[in-house]
Amino acid sequence: MSPSFSSLSHFLSATTHPNKMHHTIPLPIPSSLPTPRVIATPYFPRLSHSLINGLSSCPSSSTLLFSPQKSSSLLFGPSKSCFLLISTPKIASFRVLAAASVPEAKSDEPFKPSSSGVIQNLQLGAMFGTWYLLNIYFNIYNKQVLKVYPFPATVTTFQFGFASLMISLIWTLNLHPRPNITSSQLATILPLAVAHTMGNLLTNISLGKVAVSFTHTIKAMEPFFTVVLSSLLLGEMPTFWVVSSLIPIVGGVALASMTEVSFNWIGFSTAMASNLTNQSRNVLSKKLMTNEEETLDNINLYSVITIISFIMLVPCAIFLDGFKFTPSYLQSAVSQGLNVRELCVRSVLAAFCFHAYQQVSYGILQLVSPVTHSVGNCVKRVVVIVSSVIFFQTPVSLVNTLGTAVALVGVFLYSRAKRMKPILPKTKTP
Repeated sequence: MSPSFSSLSHFLSATTHPNKMHHTIPLPIPSSLPTPRVIATPYFPRLSHSLINGLSSCPSSSTLLFSPQKSSSLLFGPSKSCFLLISTPKIASFRVLAAASVPEAKSDEPFKPSSSGVIQNLQLGAMFGTWYLLNIYFNIYNKQVLKVYPFPATVTTFQFGFASLMISLIWTLNLHPRPNITSSQLATILPLAVAHTMGNLLTNISLGKVAVSFTHTIKAMEPFFTVVLSSLLLGEMPTFWVVSSLIPIVGGVALASMTEVSFNWIGFSTAMASNLTNQSRNVLSKKLMTNEEETLDNINLYSVITIISFIMLVPCAIFLDGFKFTPSYLQSAVSQGLNVRELCVRSVLAAFCFHAYQQVSYGILQLVSPVTHSVGNCVKRVVVIVSSVIFFQTPVSLVNTLGTAVALVGVFLYSRAKRMKPILPKTKTP
């Protein structure tokens, strides 16, 4: 019996005996191609010309599955090659599977996570730990510098300049692809850079005036400004649960502010203003960066914003603190007990941690959803507050601790509320 006649008789036997439906059909395949495995279905639906054209351009991660119950239903599932109706030498193999039954799928086998998934989770956990650790050290070194050198414009400019130097080094060594910035992209990024510059400058002013823990407690009100600005600029109306989560945030910050030992109006107002500018940057990025062809990846967007911020802040620092970072001023400061060597070392360490934690943060944002990143940011704020209180031995009262805790719980609830999808009203079918 010839191979083709044997294949035909086997197929007829399978179609007339339902119990043999899951048998493999041996097809005559040229020796140059691996033998495909085909599971028979009662009949194959007829494909239209438009569908064939659509299949020819389907992505490489799609495989066509035929449902034996509904001849017109087409399901797409993950695979390594795109299903084509005509075999070509480029195709290694293809399978036509019955959606109702696949012999390899055994429901009684326990699920075993792949080693790659475990490695990715460990890598993500290490990135979160590095993000928190760098943030802790940045706040400690930055506060130490601002204590003995209370010129936030100069300190912020130095941090942006050091970060710009690191970014240029990364691009030069091809550790990350250098972006090609167009004039339209530059016009879009410019307002984001202005908000980014003001946000970091105002944060350093606040850190120089009040305790680190109090600054970060006030910055826990960022969700409040996000909701308000999104409503005004983007027309996004918050859900009931999002609005409800803002109540403990506002109440906790108010309670902590009333009992804060290091309370200072300049420190309080600049921290609030940094919330406004930082969230304006985030909302503007949603509104302006809408062209997918011109959108930069997160790391390059941060890098370009940082360089622009440094260029803008240099004349501002010279105007405000120009004579306060000259050699003559530093020499007079040394005579008053300032350790210039320690100041330079801690300034470099603070600038390095500033750039590194920003890079790690944007790297995490590329791997997880914005909601997960927001929850991680909430946990980071808790870690920074607790570590700064312990390191600087900041006196805190019971009411102050309670207010901070309530505000942070509200931030966590806000992150959970943002994850909840709004319930759409059911439409009546005719």
